[in-house]
Amino acid sequence: MSPERVSRNIAIASMLISAGLAVLKILVGYRAGSAAVVSDGLESAADVLASGLVLLGLVLAAKPADAMHPYGHGRVETLSAMVVGMLLVITGSLISFGSLVNWRVHDVPAGYAVWPLVASIVIKSVSGIAKRTYARKIGSSALAADSWNDSVDVLSGGVALTGLTLALLNPEGFSAADHYGGAAVGVIVLFLGVRVVRDTTLQLMDTMPESRALDEIREVAMRVPGAMGIEKCFARKTGLKWHVDLHLEVDPALSVLQSHEIATQVRISIKETLHWVADVLVHVEPYQQAVTTAPARGR
Repeated sequence: MSPERVSRNIAIASMLISAGLAVLKILVGYRAGSAAVVSDGLESAADVLASGLVLLGLVLAAKPADAMHPYGHGRVETLSAMVVGMLLVITGSLISFGSLVNWRVHDVPAGYAVWPLVASIVIKSVSGIAKRTYARKIGSSALAADSWNDSVDVLSGGVALTGLTLALLNPEGFSAADHYGGAAVGVIVLFLGVRVVRDTTLQLMDTMPESRALDEIREVAMRVPGAMGIEKCFARKTGLKWHVDLHLEVDPALSVLQSHEIATQVRISIKETLHWVADVLVHVEPYQQAVTTAPARGR
């Protein structure tokens, strides 16, 4: 099964899980009178929309390249991740505001409100680990954003559970803890959204990958017979993979055809060895040391 198809299946499963948890937490939280549980349920409801955006981005990003989009449609996946981040910022702000509006209402929630939070923490922990592992494997920024969304679900669930537990154990001393817990959930979601927006913005600005990744590209290229040096190596991410621009140095005495054959082998070798590279544009240049040491020609 292709990485794109597996990613879509993960996004669909995530939507169903988040929808079930959202309904459970909102209904139980409302009946139990817990602002923290309702806030966490609203956050899960936002997850449904976030996972839907991730799914849409993965589907559109899988479209093949065409005349108007020679690099493919991978940037749609990055854009969907950015929208997820913006959605988290808005959701977090609304949750915090809603929790603090009625902070003076200190009715003690019912004890059974604890269980939806416990279930959410366990389920989202497993989901987040699975998404993050596969996102790293295929290099999906949208799936990574969704995994961070699950991670914040665990954190927000823990915060909501703490506030609810304090209100249940000591109603007189911590009567407002449930509302403060709901507001804290919103703040966590907001900061996560800011991080996701920042990361996706860097990708849209063609930020270079880590130096380790560039070293891998150079190492694979230099294994090809005839490759004498790498003058420049650039890379930019488009969707799940990277497009590489490589300035390859070869013996200046070689013919154009011979230099082209070496460049072709370098391109093939990098694509076959490094699964995260979509394509390589190789520009052939004369090996500088050979040029500087060559004797000057007489006029």
